[in-house]
Amino acid sequence: MDDTLIYRKIELEELNLDLFRKFERRQNVARQLQKQGDAWVEKPVSLVEEWSREDYEFLLTCLQNTIQEGGVVFGAFEGNAVKGFASISGKPFGYAGTYRDLTSLHVSRELRGRGIGTRLFHLAAGWALAMGGQKLYIAANPAIESQLFYRALGCTDAMELNEEHVKNGPTDRQMEYVL
Repeated sequence: MDDTLIYRKIELEELNLDLFRKFERRQNVARQLQKQGDAWVEKPVSLVEEWSREDYEFLLTCLQNTIQEGGVVFGAFEGNAVKGFASISGKPFGYAGTYRDLTSLHVSRELRGRGIGTRLFHLAAGWALAMGGQKLYIAANPAIESQLFYRALGCTDAMELNEEHVKNGPTDRQMEYVL
């Protein structure tokens, strides 16, 4: 676990491009888990996922909307720069309104593997539970590292599907975490 970072809520007025000036969203993906029938099958791929300025601008809009609609964004800070963040929608969903949506969880490339994502995940889960949620909903990136991360935390395939997530990320694995 990386104890040199400060973990806290990010306030709406803090959300600007400068906050992410030292954040590197880059992932070299060599293997994905893809759904084939009822099974998840490992497939070799060769792609690089990297955010552009436009991607960061879109991210800011999404995070601002999350806070404005009653959700929360947690950050892992190194000085005044975000090195990891997690966001949770404030809107419950699902048949009985028991799900809270983990809309993002990212750690800057150079700091992955140090427990930052795990700590942010648990901050998000604690907030969702305090807000009356019973489960976190995760649309996990198909990269095998992402899916193994969530599995290691105890996430399982979602019992209810969020059709918007399925439509927007047809290769994502829809998962849940019981709070």
